[in-house]
Amino acid sequence: MQIMETKQTTKMRIATGLLLICVLAAALSGCNTQIQAADLMAGVSANTTAGKAADDAFIRAQADLSAALFRAAAAESRGESLLISPLSIQLALAMTANGADGQTLAEMETLLGSGIPLDGLNEYYRACADALPSADGYQLHIANSIWFRDQQGLTVEKDFLQRNADYYGAQAYKAPFDGQTLKDINNWVKQNTNGMIDRILDEISAETKLYLINALTFDAEWAVAYEESDIRDGAFTSYGGEKRTVEMMHSEESKYFSGDSAVGFLKDYKDSKYAFAALLPDADVDLYAYIDSLTGEKLLQTLGSFKSGSVAVTMPKFSYDDELRLNGLLENLGMPTAFDNGKADFTRMASCADGNLFIGDILHKTFISVDERGTRAGAATAVAMNSESISVPELTVTLDRPFVFMILDNTNGLPIFIGAVTDIQA
Repeated sequence: MQIMETKQTTKMRIATGLLLICVLAAALSGCNTQIQAADLMAGVSANTTAGKAADDAFIRAQADLSAALFRAAAAESRGESLLISPLSIQLALAMTANGADGQTLAEMETLLGSGIPLDGLNEYYRACADALPSADGYQLHIANSIWFRDQQGLTVEKDFLQRNADYYGAQAYKAPFDGQTLKDINNWVKQNTNGMIDRILDEISAETKLYLINALTFDAEWAVAYEESDIRDGAFTSYGGEKRTVEMMHSEESKYFSGDSAVGFLKDYKDSKYAFAALLPDADVDLYAYIDSLTGEKLLQTLGSFKSGSVAVTMPKFSYDDELRLNGLLENLGMPTAFDNGKADFTRMASCADGNLFIGDILHKTFISVDERGTRAGAATAVAMNSESISVPELTVTLDRPFVFMILDNTNGLPIFIGAVTDIQA
């Protein structure tokens, strides 16, 4: 099975972003395409769950994972712009963990929450989802779905469906996993990312028994929009040293960061519920050396160190998409058992007469566009389950060379998206 495994960097222009953790059932975005699959949630009503507000332990764990995912993704994408949504990855993994047991579950709990039990993680994610605001001028939507192959010998656990309905608003579908199912899954992703991610699967493998999919969209206007006179051509130097002529947006912002090998700024979106953060490594600091230094602790420390003061900002317009296969990355981060067809334990998810269930693939696809209006970003993560036998000085920040950026949830101070721009193509 292939799920868009080749990185699409030909359209890159800049960006990145990180993700928090949350849950929010999002309605399909108005497309008339009907899903031709049996709704397994018929008769399964989501229970009302209050969730648990994010505390220091949870925030530290999510920051640690976000930084680790970003470092690992950068190592695989050296020289190329990249973008991940930690939140989308975390939500897809958390749904999957609700079907895990034994060593498989223990590894996933350690990765997702540094040892926080799954029941607690479910409660945290639910509360975070409820707390992520949307209003006129800024929208963040999350949707989750589970797709099961319609075949004899595959029995889905009701408690698994119930937990994912309660905490993640997940819909569940039973389908033949044929050409129509492929269209249905890709249409579901397209609809729930407002067309930013038009497909997540190229084909469905005969060994794949189910998919767990998260889709996430962010669309927000700047608190202070750019005027036409604020946009002028400028130069951007790529990581490889090539000079690019790009459209640069000029503004004066009021929050800056200076120190620890980088300078940066915060730019609020409408109502200041979310913010765009940019970090420009010092000229003598390699971009990847800086990314490799970003631990969860350093990430939170840096995001908590922005000060009030005048900062003249020059930022390029950029837009690109990215995709990653996360199998090896997540194995190296501490959850190898889930990918081992002989050792994985997903007995709380389903039983399959064909053999033991294990994770065959985890695919992650993202899109971002930053311009004078604001920012649009989308992410989709698909888990395929297989079986087999300084003192306030005025500062100037000009993003004219590779830089790191994030889209932040200002409530918890965590990134929803995180990325690095290494080049901009006209």
